Amino acid sequence: MGACGARPDAGDKGLSKTFTLGEAQMVLPVVEALLLKARAAGVKAGELEAEMQDLSQRIFLAGGMYVDVTVAARRRAEHDKAVQEAKDTLTEIEEIGVQVKDLKRGLLDFPFVLDGKTVLLCWKLGEKEIGYWHSPEDGFEGRKPLDARFGKNERLN
Repeated sequence: MGACGARPDAGDKGLSKTFTLGEAQMVLPVVEALLLKARAAGVKAGELEAEMQDLSQRIFLAGGMYVDVTVAARRRAEHDKAVQEAKDTLTEIEEIGVQVKDLKRGLLDFPFVLDGKTVLLCWKLGEKEIGYWHSPEDGFEGRKPLDARFGKNERLN
């Protein structure tokens, strides 16, 4: 058994872990907290990158200027730390077996076996629980409400 209830699925080469609906709902609060942490680090990295780009632009337009190298180096280190925190947090989510489809929109997919095929339980930041699914090909736009086939704790594989 993998982290947080995800289990290896030997039958599917593309996705190594699958969840039951119950397992996915159980791990959702942990993954949501990690998603928020990754998003915050990404926002911070973006803000610091914009600040550094602005400084570079001002230096270029002025034909050069005095820059406090210590402050600039500190900001670069803060940026690099934020980028690494976002990457590490995303890796942690993926190691649980959850796929981050869109960090900005907060879209997560949990692999699930339905009728012998892997589909994705779909969750979006702000939703109280996992209530949708879609095929790997359909993506978020093709998501459908869960139905009786998605028994809360059943594992048929």
